[in-house]
Amino acid sequence: MPTSEQQPSTIGPYQVDRRLGHGGMGEVFLGFSAAGDPAAVKRIKRDQLNPGTRARFEREAKIAQTLTGTNRVARFLDADPYADSPWMSMQYVPGLTLRDFVGQHGALELPLVASVTALLAEGLDAVHRVKLLHRDLKPQNVMLGAEGPIIIDFGLGAFVEPAEDSLSTPGQLIGTVMCMAPEQAVGDLELTTATDVYGLGTVLLYAAAGRYPWGEASLIEVLGHLKNPDANPDVSAVPAPLRPLIASMLARNVWERPALADVVDVCAGLFKEFGVKPWEARQALIAHVKKSAAAVMREPEPPPWDQKAKNWLISDQPDTTDQGDMVLTDEPGSQDSQNESGSEGEKPAKSSVRRVLPSTRVAERLRSEYAARPGL
Repeated sequence: MPTSEQQPSTIGPYQVDRRLGHGGMGEVFLGFSAAGDPAAVKRIKRDQLNPGTRARFEREAKIAQTLTGTNRVARFLDADPYADSPWMSMQYVPGLTLRDFVGQHGALELPLVASVTALLAEGLDAVHRVKLLHRDLKPQNVMLGAEGPIIIDFGLGAFVEPAEDSLSTPGQLIGTVMCMAPEQAVGDLELTTATDVYGLGTVLLYAAAGRYPWGEASLIEVLGHLKNPDANPDVSAVPAPLRPLIASMLARNVWERPALADVVDVCAGLFKEFGVKPWEARQALIAHVKKSAAAVMREPEPPPWDQKAKNWLISDQPDTTDQGDMVLTDEPGSQDSQNESGSEGEKPAKSSVRRVLPSTRVAERLRSEYAARPGL
């Protein structure tokens, strides 16, 4: 068990199947609705419950409900931030995080990285259009699934213009240090969309080269690099056609980073150089993910049924309570059909038994009634 807490059997209206992941403040479970639909259900850990985490969780649910207009962000389903154990459910995306995928299968080929770049840039632009920021983009927060890359976890999301009741305080570090923008490292509260552009740059660097901006440096060393005006991320392992774009997204100064629309335009130019259409690159990306991660791409199986329900679901035996009428029929090649065709000297075929099921009798009766009474 990854944590000391026991796995719950239910969260809200969801029956819990298994734990998908956990962090310092919360856990995510695979759950099923009453109708059997899967969902990723996030719950705050009990030892982390306090007014601050409740307020942040409520804010995350509010942000998630606001996100529309893109296929690149996991859909919000439901939430109860006021429950004894606050929870929120989102679209379940079968697949691997970008970090896990690259760790298991290696960096993506250049056209596939360009596809990830363009798709995520479009999705992130939709987030920014509703005045929201993610603030924690990293390879762990991008799922590669059957529909391509999907951004997950807006746990640190915020509105572009900080509200008076903002949960952040001056000097507070918001984000993951390995993928943090320089302005986050100094605790700047006035973050802009450029912060998410930097985060997206770290995602693409990992997709193309399998490394973070500061390599294997320790957290203390990374913070030192972020605050050093002369230090720049190493992008030398990125294929040459993408290197200028990723380097610009990881620029120290926010005004030097490209707009997301410009990122998409650069990718459009790369697609032309590769001789592929954007949708062809996306299809190739999805095919590569499905082939490499087939074991985790399947639709999750729901929790086991009790034996009575299982027998009812899988039984293909005839209904013994009403087996229908038994009707003798002549198979093709029987004596009657042979006589009609004029053939002689062949042995007549045996009569076969055809079962007329109750549903067939009902259908035949209804057809007769409709034929007799057209006005029905």
